[in-house]
Amino acid sequence: MNNRRKFINKSLKLGMAVGMTSYLQGFGFNNPLDEKEKTNRTRVKLPSNFGLGGVAIGNGFRPTTDEQAQQAMEGAWEAGVRFFDTSPWYGLGLSERRFGRFLHNQKREDYVLATKVGRILKAARDAPRNNSWKDASPFDYEYDYTASGVRRSIEDSLQRLGINRIDIVFIHDLSPENGDMKANWKDYFKVAAKGAMPELTKMKEEGLIKGWGLGVNRIEPILETLKVADPDVCLSATQYSLMYHEDALERLFPACEEKGVDIVVGAPLNAGFLAGIDRYNYWGEMPEGFKEKREKMSKLAIKYGTDLRTAALQFSAAPEIVTAVIPGTRYPDQAKANVESMKVKIPQAFWEELVEYKLISEKAPWPK
Repeated sequence: MNNRRKFINKSLKLGMAVGMTSYLQGFGFNNPLDEKEKTNRTRVKLPSNFGLGGVAIGNGFRPTTDEQAQQAMEGAWEAGVRFFDTSPWYGLGLSERRFGRFLHNQKREDYVLATKVGRILKAARDAPRNNSWKDASPFDYEYDYTASGVRRSIEDSLQRLGINRIDIVFIHDLSPENGDMKANWKDYFKVAAKGAMPELTKMKEEGLIKGWGLGVNRIEPILETLKVADPDVCLSATQYSLMYHEDALERLFPACEEKGVDIVVGAPLNAGFLAGIDRYNYWGEMPEGFKEKREKMSKLAIKYGTDLRTAALQFSAAPEIVTAVIPGTRYPDQAKANVESMKVKIPQAFWEELVEYKLISEKAPWPK
């Protein structure tokens, strides 16, 4: 393992450091080793602030074949996607293997890759029955937010991916909505604050990764992290969308701006809800009145010559602090359509009416 780390470190320093620094800055990620740049980072503007999330690729909600996954990633690449986000949790290793199958054939300096830590996978007879994935790989998992657990998780991810380094690492699901943790999530957080967080900072200093943060579906864990550590970028899923965004505007974004921390928006379509699927987020609970609200928004979008999915993607990307939105898909046509949606010009009157009818906050930034 030490020899592998030396190899990775050497290859980063000799072959890719300059190139990847420039590329990351193009996505809004600054060189994590340059502290002077931390408070003056350049955030990406439309239409470049988009990526591909790996939930559907990992059999989220329903099965995806290897062929479908490959075609989806090919479609995303052809459309210009160069930021990819996956996790060991997605399909219990399945998403990472599929991402690696495609990405290992691309030039490593041509894309930015994020994955996550917090769960260690172990071979099992079958996948656990209570997992979130359809036809998941036959692995069980255990939580490990220690320093050694982070190192092992990243090493395992590199082997599943078949590539030599990861750019961004998110500490995953350290949050109260995690069904395994619930009210005990702060106990896991204490372990991460002493283990995972300082270790990821150390790995960044070693040149093994470019940056780290939290990848969660709630705001509180990110706010707590800002008190005890110095993350570079956080993945906030389900918390900033057309349907739900006030809390992020009031609490999350100001706190992150003060610390110079960027935001990647996950689930900008609320797990398909804003694309017309009657499923809200990852837990299946439909808030009262949300279908009616979606219908009103959709009619306004049609009135102004666009569609709700396009408006939703642009809305989530509009704040200056947001460096990328990462909708997921299992279809190449949808991957391409998501990218094209970021280029559409939506009339300002559309956003004005959304505010007038109190469908979005008057404090929410509009796409430029």
